[in-house]
Amino acid sequence: MDQRVIFSAVAQRTVLSHEESADLTRAVLEGLADQLSESGARRLARDLPEPLAEPLRVERRRRKGAHPIQVDDFTRQVSEHTGLTRHDAQAGAGAVIAVLQETLGDEEYRHLIGQLPAQY
Repeated sequence: MDQRVIFSAVAQRTVLSHEESADLTRAVLEGLADQLSESGARRLARDLPEPLAEPLRVERRRRKGAHPIQVDDFTRQVSEHTGLTRHDAQAGAGAVIAVLQETLGDEEYRHLIGQLPAQY
C-alpha cells in the first residue's frame, strides 16, 4: 500500500487535512516504534510502505520485550510532536490504528496490539 493511501484513509476518518494526517501518521508510527519490541517493530515495518517503515527499523535502545506507555502519555507525545490538540491527537491516533487494522493481516495486527495496553 502506498503511503498516500494511508494518509488519505487517516484524513477521511478525522477532521484533519491531508498534510496534518501525514504528520500525525508519522508521529503515531514513531511513537509505536518506541513501544514495540525490536522484533515487533521490524515485523510491523515489513508491512508498511517506505518511508513510513523507516522509523520502525531504526535501532533503538530497547529491551527485547515491548515497553508500552499509557494512552494518555502517548496522546500527549503525539500532540506535542504534531502541534495538534490532545483531542485531535487522540482521535487521529485511533484513526491511524484503525487504518493499520485494515492494512495489516489479522495475525500482524494482533501481534501489534498484543504489545500495547488494552486501552489502545
